[in-house]
Amino acid sequence: MQSMNRRRFLQGSLLTASALSMPARVRAAVEGANSDIRIAVVGFNGRGQNHIAGYSQLPGVRIVALCDVDQGVLDKGVAQLKDKGQDVTPYRDIRKLLESKEVDAISIATPNHWHSLGAIWGCQAGKHVYVEKPVSHNVWEGRQLVRAAAAHKRIVQMGVQSRSASGIAAVLEWAAQGHLGKLLNVHGLCYKRRPSIAKEAGATPIPDQIDYDLWCGPAPKVPLARKKLHYDWHWLWAYGNGDLGNQGIHQMDMARRFLGEPALAPRVVSVGGRLGYEDDGETPNTLVVFQDYKKAPLLFEVRGLPSATDSKEMDQYHGASVGVVAHYEGGRIVCPTYNDAIAYDRDGRIIAAFGKPQLPLDPAEAAKVKVAITTNEDRDNHYANFLRAVRSGRESDLNGKILDGHISSALCHTGNISYQLGRKASAEVSREKLKANPVALESVGRMLTHLEANGVNLRENQLVMGEFLTMDPATEKFVGNTAADALLTRNYRAPFVVPEKV
Repeated sequence: MQSMNRRRFLQGSLLTASALSMPARVRAAVEGANSDIRIAVVGFNGRGQNHIAGYSQLPGVRIVALCDVDQGVLDKGVAQLKDKGQDVTPYRDIRKLLESKEVDAISIATPNHWHSLGAIWGCQAGKHVYVEKPVSHNVWEGRQLVRAAAAHKRIVQMGVQSRSASGIAAVLEWAAQGHLGKLLNVHGLCYKRRPSIAKEAGATPIPDQIDYDLWCGPAPKVPLARKKLHYDWHWLWAYGNGDLGNQGIHQMDMARRFLGEPALAPRVVSVGGRLGYEDDGETPNTLVVFQDYKKAPLLFEVRGLPSATDSKEMDQYHGASVGVVAHYEGGRIVCPTYNDAIAYDRDGRIIAAFGKPQLPLDPAEAAKVKVAITTNEDRDNHYANFLRAVRSGRESDLNGKILDGHISSALCHTGNISYQLGRKASAEVSREKLKANPVALESVGRMLTHLEANGVNLRENQLVMGEFLTMDPATEKFVGNTAADALLTRNYRAPFVVPEKV
């Protein structure tokens, strides 16, 4: 009996020693393979609700904590999960949450200005991270997050769900096979109605249940000068990135995938404005961004106003309003959703479809169209993909790698920087400055028509003609422009500082 106990003890000791000698990535994967992944959702007054619902439907994961600076939101979230039989620990301060040994991963859905810092702190605390789009508020901190994930060997998934969409994966593979020939240009679209956030005469009181110091975090702590604290932060530079970095990052990332470009564009320029109403917002509600890649240009169009006509033509581009259109020598591909795509030949006939799009054809014609639908259901669930990569410990298992999230987010940031450095100009001057880029000129022409249809007087309300900027993609800095370089980062408010050394 003593001999057998001793043998078991030695065997157990050897197993323990062997496990401890494993690389952290492998050890975490081994441990996670036989137990639930314990996750905390950070920020859930909006998008975070989807995180809670998404993880709750998956096996092998337990939500063990919730974190929000709004005590009312926090209490409600804890109570809702308790009603479903789930007891979770509440936190208001992410720093306290990250001290917990009961949390394996965090899922971040805070305002943009917290994304990179929260994710970097998570990596430093040994947590895996799912971080919503955009993964950063500025270019520099996004690169710091990429470095932190690598330095701490953490799995970091970026929250652009089309990365796990089977239909988009299929059309990208099909396009790469050359069915439509050479890529000419690709357009990302965010034609999405955004009403005015109104104009406040003075400071708005902060509700008692909100820790405003924590809410501001790395951003300046100034009196609230808008009606709503929540959501409308998207339209102020200190916290958000406009619709280009809000809705648009989804389509920006998809557009870049058609190009296959792994880095920032060497040149960028933007033109647009906050037009059609006057309010406390700062970011443009109308914008055209021209990312001048060598292979083919990437254009992004933001339209926050509705058309004032009965026709929907102006609120769509080749049938898409929030989507992507890639033009080729032999036709075009239209992605009207996060998962669906339709390929057309040069005569506008549908020749292939991917995902499950609503084809504008009668049943007989639709039956002749080649439709590619993958049967890999796991690929269509972005949260499940994150959990699978956490279990395996392999970044290669991620559909939405943090490097891709950084590059696509940074394309939004550089487009905004061009706009922020721009000056008011007439439509005629803007057209003149863009005449060397016919595809940009065409996009701007359609934008001007849209503004006129919405009753915007372009002589009284001039556009902002952005600055033409040259970027060194290797260093992710602008060439010969210190003012533009200054906008690649921010002055962080202590103690909420993105660290130089991650």
